[in-house]
This record gives sequence, structure tokens and C-alpha cells, in this order.
Amino acid sequence: MNIYKPLANRYDAIKYKRCGNSGILLPQVSLGLWHNFGDVDLFENSQEIIFRAFDMGITHFDLANNYGPPPGSAEENFCKILKKHLAPYRDELIISSKAGYYMWPGPYGEWGSKKYLIASLDQSLQRMGLDYVDIFYSHRPDPVTPLEETMGALAQIVRQGKALYVGLSNYDAETTRRATEILNSMNTPCLIHQPRYSMLDRWVEDSLLDVLEEKGIGCICFSPLAQGLLTDKYLKNIPGNSRAAKPHGFLQKTTITPELRKKVFKLNTVAVRRGQSLAQMALAWILKDDRVTSVLIGASSVGQLENSLKCLNNTTFASEELDDIEKILAV
Repeated sequence: MNIYKPLANRYDAIKYKRCGNSGILLPQVSLGLWHNFGDVDLFENSQEIIFRAFDMGITHFDLANNYGPPPGSAEENFCKILKKHLAPYRDELIISSKAGYYMWPGPYGEWGSKKYLIASLDQSLQRMGLDYVDIFYSHRPDPVTPLEETMGALAQIVRQGKALYVGLSNYDAETTRRATEILNSMNTPCLIHQPRYSMLDRWVEDSLLDVLEEKGIGCICFSPLAQGLLTDKYLKNIPGNSRAAKPHGFLQKTTITPELRKKVFKLNTVAVRRGQSLAQMALAWILKDDRVTSVLIGASSVGQLENSLKCLNNTTFASEELDDIEKILAV
């Protein structure tokens, strides 16, 4: 039985950035287990991606109760890898999970009640074989449950030692501000916010990033490649093995319109001039903002992971490049 041994120089390959006003440093690129780590995926491939990520200095592995598919299977598969190979390195890892979306039938299986959040984290800890997670998120705001109850549950989870830090995901700017103030009143500061953000989805620029900077909260962006749209994968057609071709994915073929493909093609020409792939440029474009702590990537192969990490070779943009990108995106 071969036991994985990480590279001795793994911390030389990546940059780390302070998360808001906290003492935590996160790698500028983190690995999300939303796709490609469930029971529908090849376990050996998932394992090799995680090994290579750690070898390249990625210390942060991001999960949620519903990641798979089926829901929960990403945490279970991560547990197998952690227990067999990564357990000696637990203190070198930042492991996060979330709760907010549907997990089980009945009135207590989703959203933001204390009942659901605490029960869901208990289940996540059991699936991953952990005593605690480093970060636990409220995965989405609940339009009915009082914000005080949801934030109170996060504070209680920290007091119980089930999470070291708490975060928010998918919260708008004003709700983030209110949630942060409630958490501060409970002596449980919000460490981090995880919003969806890419060249094709820029809602965070309106005011959320400003709130995070004001409150000293870190930011880790998910779907930075718009589920693969900001790669060279769809420049000509929809490959049979792509995410858009999978029946269980969130990205559907109807999303990839001729207009969108034309926009992506123009962005690719800018990336080529920069000596980057489109994916590398899209990741670098997010990381150029000092308010962003880390960018959360997915990977379906070791090669794709390695390609994405090359974004760190050039995260500086000339003003002309930024102008060209803005003109393309404005159409």
C-alpha cells in the first residue's frame, strides 16, 4: 500500500495572503470540491488532484454538505483521502464546509435555522471524520429565519469547538454588513465571504467588496471561470466530456450562445497577447484586486489544476489590457 508523501518544497510554489484582519493566511489559489469529487467521479482521479494541489502549496480545501453528487459524497471521499494519506498533515490544512441548501426532507433540512445548521455540521464532521472544520459557512441567506438566529448558530458552533472560524456565502452587501455586526456583538468575527465572481458575473463590484474591505473580512471567489466558460474549452464547440455536456451539471448547453462565444473568443485574444491561457487570465483578473484573498478553482484533472495555477505567474495588467477587457465585457 503506497502512502502519499507530499513534496518537501511545497510551500515554495505559491503565494499566501492574509485573510482580512485575521491571523490566517490563505493560498492565493484554493481548491474547491464542488465538482469532480463525488461518487459519480473516478475516485483515483480525485485523489491525484488533491495530492498534486497540496504538493503545489494549496492548503485550503473547500467543501459543503451538498457537494457531490450525490450530496455528501464529496465530504465522504475527502475523508477517505484524509484518513489514509493526509491525516499527519491536518494542522497544515484549512478545511471548510457549509450548510444552507437542501440536504434532507422536512422543514429542518435546508436554509438557516439553528436546528439545521448545527445538525448539518455534525453530519459533515461525521462524513469527514473530523472533530472540527477550520471554516464553517452559512451557505446562503435565509429570507425567513431571523438573521440573529443564523448568526447565533454560527457563534454557538465556534463556542462548541466545531469550527475555528465562520464565514458567509452568497450574502449581498447590506445583509453581509448586518450579519457582521451581529457576529461582532457575539465576539465571533466573520473571517471570510465566499461570493460568486468572474468576468461574466461582476455583482460583487457594486458594493460587497467595499463592505468586506471596510469590515476587515477576507474574500474567496467561487466560479471564477464561470463553470468553464472562461476557458478555451468552448471556443469552437461543446466537447463531449465537458461540464456542459454532463446531464447532472449546473452548466447547460443552452447557456453557450453565439454572442457569448464571440465575447469569450475576444477575451482569449487578450490572453494570448499576455502569454496566458484564457483561464489563467480570468483568474489573474480577479486576483488583481487587493480585496480578494483567494480564488477558488475546481479541477477535473491534474493537468487542468497545474494550468490554472500558472495564473500566478502574471497577475499584473497594463491599463490598455484592462481597457480592452472592459470594452469586450461591455458588449
